[in-house]
Amino acid sequence: MLAAIDAAHQVRRRTAPNPWVGAILAVADGRRFAGATQPPGANHAEIQALEAAIAAGADPTGATLYVTLEPCSHHGRTPPCADALVSAGIRRVVVGIADPDEHVAGRGLERLRAGGVEVVVGVEAVAVSDQLAPYLVHRKFHRPWVTLKLASTLDGRTAAPDGSSRWITGPDARVDVHRLRAEHDAVMVGAGTVRQDDPELTVRHVEGRNPLRVVLGVADPGAKVQPALQMSGALPEVLGELADRGVMSLLVEGGANVAHRFHAAGLVDRYVFYLAPALLGGEDGRPLFAGPGAATMADAWRGRIVDVRRLGPDVRIDIAGLGQAA
Repeated sequence: MLAAIDAAHQVRRRTAPNPWVGAILAVADGRRFAGATQPPGANHAEIQALEAAIAAGADPTGATLYVTLEPCSHHGRTPPCADALVSAGIRRVVVGIADPDEHVAGRGLERLRAGGVEVVVGVEAVAVSDQLAPYLVHRKFHRPWVTLKLASTLDGRTAAPDGSSRWITGPDARVDVHRLRAEHDAVMVGAGTVRQDDPELTVRHVEGRNPLRVVLGVADPGAKVQPALQMSGALPEVLGELADRGVMSLLVEGGANVAHRFHAAGLVDRYVFYLAPALLGGEDGRPLFAGPGAATMADAWRGRIVDVRRLGPDVRIDIAGLGQAA
């Protein structure tokens, strides 16, 4: 299953709106064949692994398949994977987690068992759930997984009193931000950030596709962020509309007003802080959040740090957030 998880990781940036799923087919002669879900309309992970085995002259009859997500059981853009596994004579299927999608939701497991296949569910379920968190949030709550990215000095300032904010962090951290963009289906900023910084919000320093660019508010037609989807209204409705568009993961890059809105609404699944070893040394710089905070220390929100890494002179800290999937 760990190898299947690794196979899924390799396609993380190019399968949406399909979930990034990995599979390993272990055939009777001891060989193993990997597969991973392809972009919409192409093979799912199970079929990729099956076809790899057949292309190598291996007989899948009696084989064991390890797959991170429950095989599908319905006709979508591709035929049902569960049917293909039964037809291929697979003896045993080991599944990381069941699929919460209403079109599957256990029916793939039922189809396998009805076809005489031994089914085991829950192997490395925590690791798979973490890997597929954006997909699970999208299917369970009809909204994208939300990552809030924040960059600041060590004293919590995102800009100097004169409004200058480039560059707080160094080149390694900036490359990492582009990697983060490539891992998300959409990236969002407020109209104020567009007016102040005129960001492009594209992926330039790493390999990967550009996310859908979203502006909360109205952006000037000549802004670098254009063409962008311009949205307004309550955040739950905005996230619901993005979910309808197939957006499973949303990177929120600011500014302080937008960051506060998401934080206060409890809609952040993961906070990513980039901290630079710099100090503005006063109270007149711009803070991370613009808006009222906790009134007392007892009311302060306390998260769970899930990752810390150095990026040149800077530090990235990932914290599980307030969202329902955190």
